[in-house]
Amino acid sequence: MKEWSTARVRELARRLEEFRLTCRVTTLVEEQETSKSPFRLLVACVISLRTKDEVTAESSRRLFALADNPETLATLEPAAIADAIFPAGFYNTKAKQLRAIAEILRVDYDGAVPADEGALLALPGVGRKTANLVLGLGFGIPAICVDTHVHRISNRLGLVSTATPEQTEYALRKVLPGDLWIPINDLLVTFGQNRCHPTSPKCNGCPLDDLCPRVGVTRFR
Repeated sequence: MKEWSTARVRELARRLEEFRLTCRVTTLVEEQETSKSPFRLLVACVISLRTKDEVTAESSRRLFALADNPETLATLEPAAIADAIFPAGFYNTKAKQLRAIAEILRVDYDGAVPADEGALLALPGVGRKTANLVLGLGFGIPAICVDTHVHRISNRLGLVSTATPEQTEYALRKVLPGDLWIPINDLLVTFGQNRCHPTSPKCNGCPLDDLCPRVGVTRFR
């Protein structure tokens, strides 16, 4: 298996960027590009956990029609939030978390989202994936957001050899140039949603065919 030199990593990113242009923009990137609001990005990211992208988009739209700032969201009952974000995965739990997040931001941070990893991780329902996404997309602070797509495809490509998303995050820090830390999530998520599926990925005609050793792939199309 070939070593991932900086030049090879940049060629990978170039091809992923070309592929991304042929696909629908992911909900979280679209949210940040249109609203420029770290709060809305944070809320949409919490909704997105274990939820399909299309459902995240509609659930976020309905909730933001009711409340698009911490002050207003903190006044809603969890049941109203749950109704708005249904059928997002674990919608009842997320509703309570979102209301709690809004209250914390209102009381402790004057309604602003903190641009600090520790403060973000202390919020209900916020893990490393969400914290890094908000830091990167929301504030432009270099951070690698690793979700199931990034973890799976990074290992499949042989960029890393890791067992958990957190291990993948730290391993990618050693492989990726700093300017790719923020965009790599959207590039690999788009690729994972549209081509490099968990089972039976579309390897025939793949734009990464000569770069990918297909680590762990036993069946493909």
